[in-house]
Amino acid sequence: MAQIVSTLFISLDGVVEIDPTWHFPYFDASMGAAVGDDYAGVDVLLFGRVTYDSFAGAWPARETAGGPDAPLAKQLAVLRKIVATRGSQDLGWRNAERLDGELVAVAAALRADESISKVLVPGSISVVRQLLAAGLLDELRLLVHPVAARSGERLFDEGEPIYPLTLLRSEVFPSGVVRLIYAPSELPSAAGYDDVTDNVPGASDT
Repeated sequence: MAQIVSTLFISLDGVVEIDPTWHFPYFDASMGAAVGDDYAGVDVLLFGRVTYDSFAGAWPARETAGGPDAPLAKQLAVLRKIVATRGSQDLGWRNAERLDGELVAVAAALRADESISKVLVPGSISVVRQLLAAGLLDELRLLVHPVAARSGERLFDEGEPIYPLTLLRSEVFPSGVVRLIYAPSELPSAAGYDDVTDNVPGASDT
């Protein structure tokens, strides 16, 4: 069964709509290695249309240019890319296809496909939200920048239910960026204030 993994750059105040002003100053070798790890072993990329357009508008030219980022550009080009879009225009990048059907049903089918090991969702906030709501996201990988963006779209919208998460791994980079990898989980227990009074500071002294 495949794992569906989300990878997102995010500010301290939860903004995942990337602004180059606060993103690229923190993109160092450590972050590059983390991104490389996210893309390792990927069989399918699952995109929302906005993120796909951003990728397709940049990476094919980078592959052709042959610069230091050309190997990643080639890796992205070779991968199967599924795009959640209502448009009918040419997607303009090799190995790209429109999502055939409803997102949740297609994601569930990909997850159940024994020939697929890893589906990566780069950015694509709407897709991530839908997968979280459907219980189909296996890992939420966040590269948390030490900056409050103060404007832009945030990962978590208003609504119910809550999403308890378990921290699988964490890493602090020299830049101050923190890499956090979560999996969906359950709350540790059903508890209220009366259940935790023994843990309040000074309680052990009474």
